[in-house]
Amino acid sequence: MRRRALLERLVVIGASLPGFALAAASKAEVQVFKSRGCSCCAVWVGHLREAGFNVAVLDVYSASVERRRLGMPDRFGSCHTALVDGYVVEGHVPAADIKRLLATRPKALGLSVPGMPASAPGMAVPGWSQPYQVLLIDLAGQASTFASYPG
Repeated sequence: MRRRALLERLVVIGASLPGFALAAASKAEVQVFKSRGCSCCAVWVGHLREAGFNVAVLDVYSASVERRRLGMPDRFGSCHTALVDGYVVEGHVPAADIKRLLATRPKALGLSVPGMPASAPGMAVPGWSQPYQVLLIDLAGQASTFASYPG
């Protein structure tokens, strides 16, 4: 029993360390639902893999069907939908923001980068800069700013 109590305390201490939380977050599996021919989705998947995520890609007829099935409102839609550790991730969300989401574990549906901003991971266009926001979508479907990028 003493050994179990010690292990539980070590887990609590380790989970409170930022490096430990980020390492655990990057090992989470991300299921990405995308259209077969979408090249920007494939670039975003590469961005996640480079950041240390395990990614399973599921080609679907329509990512919007998966978005609705997972409860993400259409107004936050983009070209692909993902699921990671119970959170929905919609669109070209930077890997760093997904790691922060998993480290902080807010009570929320997930994150979204609506549309396809030219500066977001997977959408970068040389010589083009477009500001965008990563939105935190709460359980009631309301958005607040999670991160802002100047473009």
